[in-house]
Amino acid sequence: MIASKNEIRIRYDEVDKMGYVYHGNYAKYYHISRTELLRKIGISDKELENHNIILPVIEMSIKYIKPIFYDDIITIKTSLYIIPTSRMIFHHEVRSNNNEMINRATSTVAFVDINTRKPMKVPQFIVDKIKSYIEK
Repeated sequence: MIASKNEIRIRYDEVDKMGYVYHGNYAKYYHISRTELLRKIGISDKELENHNIILPVIEMSIKYIKPIFYDDIITIKTSLYIIPTSRMIFHHEVRSNNNEMINRATSTVAFVDINTRKPMKVPQFIVDKIKSYIEK
């Protein structure tokens, strides 16, 4: 397993009229956390683009448990358990500053050739980087 944690302070523009973080903002938070997890193992968006690879989200599932509010700090733990072949499934847990579970989610990204826009097999250099962390 590979995991990373990221803290985010909730900004005023991220809450709705009820004072809760607007549910759609969690997709942005998961994106930040996925990007940082990949960066941690040496895979940046820039490197992917240099290899003509994009990672569009093809599926997302979220279980909302508790609301979170303006100026609260959340911690997003993102994990990757399986070495991908054509897609990666990330597991996310969002917790409050006092460690209460806010929500759980999975997001799935596909490896896509930037020119043809067709799915592709995961390049070996990416598999090798992921394996070096999962198999530790």
